[in-house]
Amino acid sequence: MPPYPNTSVTVRPASVVNEEIRDLWQRSGGLLSPDEETLYQRLLVEWATAAGTSVRPAA
Repeated sequence: MPPYPNTSVTVRPASVVNEEIRDLWQRSGGLLSPDEETLYQRLLVEWATAAGTSVRPAA
């Protein structure tokens, strides 16, 4: 782990990420493809970071 946090990473607001998650589900019709599932998992982690919470990965 580097001694200093990476300050070049921009954190989007949780509301923006949440909207992207909602759009993903709407576009998919409620059934995610493997690629969409990967994107969804990434968005969940991003949302949790922005919201200041944690997400447990799916088993």
